[in-house]
Amino acid sequence: MIERLNIAEWVVLGTLAFSALFQLYWYIRYLCAPIRAMRGKRTASPEWKESDLPPVSVLVSARNAGTDLESYLSALLTQDYPVFEVIVVDDGSEDNTREVIERYLTQDTRLHMTFVPRDARVRSTKKLALTLAAKAAQYDLLLLTDADCVPESTHWIAEMVSAFQSPIPDHLSPINIVLGFGAYFYRPGFVNRLVRYDTLFNGLHYLGAALCGKPYMGVGRNLAYRKELFFNSGGFSHLMTNRAGDDDLFVNQVATPDNTAVVVSADSYTWSPAKRTFRQWWLQKRRHLSVSPSYRPETKRRLVIEPLTRGLFYAAVLAAAIIALCSWYLLSLYLALALFLLRWILQTVVINLSAHKMNQHGFNPLTILGLDIFLPLVNLWMLAVPRKVNW
Repeated sequence: MIERLNIAEWVVLGTLAFSALFQLYWYIRYLCAPIRAMRGKRTASPEWKESDLPPVSVLVSARNAGTDLESYLSALLTQDYPVFEVIVVDDGSEDNTREVIERYLTQDTRLHMTFVPRDARVRSTKKLALTLAAKAAQYDLLLLTDADCVPESTHWIAEMVSAFQSPIPDHLSPINIVLGFGAYFYRPGFVNRLVRYDTLFNGLHYLGAALCGKPYMGVGRNLAYRKELFFNSGGFSHLMTNRAGDDDLFVNQVATPDNTAVVVSADSYTWSPAKRTFRQWWLQKRRHLSVSPSYRPETKRRLVIEPLTRGLFYAAVLAAAIIALCSWYLLSLYLALALFLLRWILQTVVINLSAHKMNQHGFNPLTILGLDIFLPLVNLWMLAVPRKVNW
């Protein structure tokens, strides 16, 4: 029966086999890397004595975040850590953000405040806010989060900072960047599932890539780096033409396999409320994607390969099924179904095992399959049909 195949059919089956093998390799190497790193490392802080932990400056940019600070600022100030400060920057807020910060200032001397003027003539006031906070920081280790974030536990600072001093094999230089994961709270509904899945998938990707020696981004909800690195590299000065990118673009420019570490222990995560409407998520997603053209060329090439092979895989599965229906060559159908089910099972196991280990709700297999197809199409549309981003 093999002799009955024409060139087009051989191309379809070859594409199917190649794309399936690449996808399986990609899942096992990169998305499984955080799971492998979690083994036996549910928490890091008990391994460290109090005298071993260096002082830390926690930086928070707050824009119209009075309600968020009321809810979450106390969680930063009650961290179980010997020496730290929290610097909150009022980024030109028009609500009660400054009043909330000032009220906390009277209660805790470790809290400090600075501000960005409302009429600041810069393209990215958040980058300016974080630069001001970094300049005001007393300590060399800078730990970043957002005003709407709450740490998983009182050991969050200790968990993130422990990576700066962990002995990591093959690292020839000191650890200067630590990547953490920022999760979203669970709520019933499709939009919440969409946001959480997209965040988990991207998180496993950038954490896994860093664990495999290919760091390319981080998220400002949970990110740490040395003050010396920030200013020696020019900070955000070369990124000010981008409205976003205070986290991923900066990491993309300065991270190397030798200076970057990852923390995925149980107490190291931060949590935020997810967008509640599809439009809000769409605008947030477009804003994040708007900086991707500024990634390093090698990063852009790597980021294109996975969705490209994913699209080829689904197209080849469909084409193989059509071949089987038209020629009654059932071997192509059996091969397509076997590879499709193998990838789907692996995907479901990896996503849900990761979600479980990271204290998140899992996803049913049909949701995973649907979003696996839907999200690359969204990304492609946003990149191919640019729109003015509503900041």
